[in-house]
Amino acid sequence: MNKTVLTVLSVLSLTFALNAQQVKQRQIDLQNTREGENVEYCITHKKYNELLADPAWAQAIAETAQIQAQEALAGNPQPKATTYYIPIVFHLLHNNGPENISDDQILDAFNILNRDYDLLNPDAANVVNAFNASNGAATSIPTDVDIQFRLATIAPNGTCFSGITHTVNAITSDGSNGNNQVNAIKAGNDVYQGEWPGDKYLNIFICADIGGAAGYTFNPMNGFTGMNNGVWVLSDYVGSIGTSSPYTSRTLTHEVGHWLNLSHPWGSTNNPGVSCGNDNVNDTPQTIGSTSCNLSANTCTGDNAYWGFDQIDQVENYMDYSYCSKMFSPGQVTRMRNALTSSVANRSNVMSASNLAATGADGNLYLCSAQFSADKTTVCAGEQITYTDMSFNAVSGWNWSFDGGTPATSNTQDPVITYNTPGIYQVTLQATDGTNNDTETKTSYIRVLPSASTIPFLEDFESYSTLDNLLEWGVDNPGNNAKFELETSFGHTGTKCARLMNFGQAAGNLDELTSAPVDLSGVTSATGVTLSFRYAYRKRNSANNEYLKVFITKDCGDSWVQRKTIFGDQLSSIVSTSSWSPASQTDWTTVHMTNVTSTYWVNNFRYKFTFESDGGNNFYLDNINIYPGDPSDNLVLGLNETAGFADLSLYPNPADDEVNVSFGLGAAQDVVLEVTDLTGKLVQSNLIKANAGNNLVLLNTETFAQGVYMLNISAGNKRSTLRFMVK
Repeated sequence: MNKTVLTVLSVLSLTFALNAQQVKQRQIDLQNTREGENVEYCITHKKYNELLADPAWAQAIAETAQIQAQEALAGNPQPKATTYYIPIVFHLLHNNGPENISDDQILDAFNILNRDYDLLNPDAANVVNAFNASNGAATSIPTDVDIQFRLATIAPNGTCFSGITHTVNAITSDGSNGNNQVNAIKAGNDVYQGEWPGDKYLNIFICADIGGAAGYTFNPMNGFTGMNNGVWVLSDYVGSIGTSSPYTSRTLTHEVGHWLNLSHPWGSTNNPGVSCGNDNVNDTPQTIGSTSCNLSANTCTGDNAYWGFDQIDQVENYMDYSYCSKMFSPGQVTRMRNALTSSVANRSNVMSASNLAATGADGNLYLCSAQFSADKTTVCAGEQITYTDMSFNAVSGWNWSFDGGTPATSNTQDPVITYNTPGIYQVTLQATDGTNNDTETKTSYIRVLPSASTIPFLEDFESYSTLDNLLEWGVDNPGNNAKFELETSFGHTGTKCARLMNFGQAAGNLDELTSAPVDLSGVTSATGVTLSFRYAYRKRNSANNEYLKVFITKDCGDSWVQRKTIFGDQLSSIVSTSSWSPASQTDWTTVHMTNVTSTYWVNNFRYKFTFESDGGNNFYLDNINIYPGDPSDNLVLGLNETAGFADLSLYPNPADDEVNVSFGLGAAQDVVLEVTDLTGKLVQSNLIKANAGNNLVLLNTETFAQGVYMLNISAGNKRSTLRFMVK
């Protein structure tokens, strides 16, 4: 394209970010997606149009263009005579969901970025023959950018780190305002809480949602040097492994091209496929853009001032939307190198020798911190744990010690250790780079669970003085706020129970209480097994929609399956506007789970309770009971006979995989639930050791054939029959 003036393209303004309601109502613009995808690949041009509508931003864009033009006349373009280095920081913003991608996946993206900008990608050898020197190119196409990225290893306050920060915040899933996401990272990351200047670091923000796009960024703009002058990228478009794939692995290559002042080949103001545009690069043929890999596309005809003939589209260019992107053109390389040596946005400082040294990106690495992780920190006796060395930023030797482990010491980088004896143990790693040494000790890090309890089993919490650092119970509190703890003044029975002081806790928190093993290997199909528990809860206001989920595992916790969810009005429809606690047994509800199926009848069965907050009230848990469910078995753990049903109901009806049966009792007693088909044939039978007050029984119907069934429920001399349908 015949262009002579460098202009600011794809500049984005956080002041124009959509609000949350707009995002919820926003429809994905299918014309701005790549073939087969359900996110807009890049929304840079849309943000740019919003900027142009604002006089202040439009003036800043014009001023930037003037500065860049003056710099070009004063001595640019910059020749490819030396490699420029850019300090890069990856900020992972997550809420412990799938967006919490591994450091390995982030490093994979980092390596791909360097590979593509150094023309080391193998697919570059397959660029269509139309783009080479014999067809009019002044230099070879594709072209090595000679720009490389180095992980910054020194934070703004001088702290040494790995080049990756981690922040836990629910705003990762709200991309309506990128500024809010950056502020969350500033306030809550695990390295340095404060500004990471955009004229010192290339900041990459990895999130679960960025406003419906896979990526977006800022072009250099006069005076815009803050942390917000970075790149946003969707977590499953990072790298080629983990939650991403090779097909989505070039997103960062594309977005960093924008950060270095490139536009889409069709221009900066519209979607692909609309009209022939202007990208201010003369060796990228005019195009309306491609969202799939059509190597012979020629969407804009006519004379071309650079090529001298009607050239086909450069579909394989990284700045297009095709799935075969693999190259930058020489003109794009010149434009990026000009941007990096420009005073605009103080980009020239980013690659300066003084800044590389200040950010720890000058290539002189040393060991500044010993760190490690484990693939799991809670195991059953006899299981193995694999440790991973995460020391940074240079390490050549390791000296491990493992209390309670076999072997007790190791000098390998990533040892595998067996734990045979129940207990809570510490782990120590001393790392070295040959000159510098550092030691990391994690106390109470490994929890080896006690021998499995037998059934019938009753947990009433009466024998504990705390829930912290117990072998019997694990407390997980990723939000580092309210957590499950021991209540010592009351319970459903006795004077103790587990409690979660959820009143005043922000929405979006997740807390877990996880059991030790229980031996279910003796359960037979004739008896089955029931897991029951008592809970007490109130809402803080009627709009609260909080969740209690019950998970079970058949392999001591290596994998979990959700088996019960109670939420919203199912938990309780009663509102208490002050911090609440149960005053009597009638405040408690008993849940009976009959869907612990034969897959889980193992000797290391475990279960856990997960509570997801929504600004509601406190939650209490007590009297967890696991018992065989043979209706002929009259064994009752401290329960009494008598009384009849109240408020008997069955839902949902029709049912899919489960039926909930709700009823009240005046006193604790055995209740038998029998399901028959319309011929009277017994399909399923369960003995429930019901409690005084409200009871909720979960009947597993996932193996039932489609049809109509009868539920017969009996207790003492009372008997009721309910009819239900399975879809």
